[in-house]
Amino acid sequence: MAAEGFNDQTLPRRAMKAELLDAETELQLAYAWRDQRDEQALHRLITAYMRLAISMASKFRRYGAPMNDLIQEASLGLMKAADKFDPDRGVRFSTYAVWWIKASIQDYVMRNWSMVRTGSTSSQKSLFFNMRRVQARLERESAARGEVLDKHQMRQMISTEVGVPLHDVEMMEGRLSGSDYSLNATQSSEDEGRAWIDALEDDGEQAAEAVERRKDLDTLREWLLSAMAVLNDRERFIVRERKLREETRTLESLGDELGLSKERVRQLEAAAFGKMKKTLETQSREVSNFLA
Repeated sequence: MAAEGFNDQTLPRRAMKAELLDAETELQLAYAWRDQRDEQALHRLITAYMRLAISMASKFRRYGAPMNDLIQEASLGLMKAADKFDPDRGVRFSTYAVWWIKASIQDYVMRNWSMVRTGSTSSQKSLFFNMRRVQARLERESAARGEVLDKHQMRQMISTEVGVPLHDVEMMEGRLSGSDYSLNATQSSEDEGRAWIDALEDDGEQAAEAVERRKDLDTLREWLLSAMAVLNDRERFIVRERKLREETRTLESLGDELGLSKERVRQLEAAAFGKMKKTLETQSREVSNFLA
């Protein structure tokens, strides 16, 4: 890869000394990589724009991530940009690469901001990187007008400004102001204090519930097989293709295969369901009488 041969200390220094490409040279290198997979051309292209990646990485230092990691992520974004760049579109590579570099860094920052995933939707990402800036500007503007905004008013204005739902603003505000705590930490300073993780409710399926669920499924399976048994071969085929497969078939496709009209297949399907319903109702009455 283009970043090979650079260590954490020498990468920024060597990037600043890299050549500056004019538009024609940049275009030639991009064609050489795209059409001939010329790795030397790729290395030269990426090295020339590594300073751009490092410059963008430095803008994200306030989020607390190590600078070396930010540069690494910026480099990955730059490499993705080089691999996907289409020189025929008439756009400078630097213009195209900016988006990929920024996206790579932002994804890294959001993945590592909290043990609890901050979010990956476009609205959440926009909030994460713009909420504090927008809030500061709104506070300055309101102060200039002699107004004091309460928290609810501020959240509503941020929601409108960024173009995201209000509940996303409330969620992100809590995430950005909170900290991560270990679930293995004890709830008190006592040696025998219970860990926080022991207080969490197990929302998984309990053993009794699993046994009951399997029993219900077995019963339903038996009822379905019994109801299917009253159908003839053609009716069973239609029901199976229409309701019991992951990718169900249309009435039209079944009609083509069976040599029937779409309406006739629909009639046969309705008749089959009627037979099955009658059988299931009979079984239900028998079970009720048995339990009475």
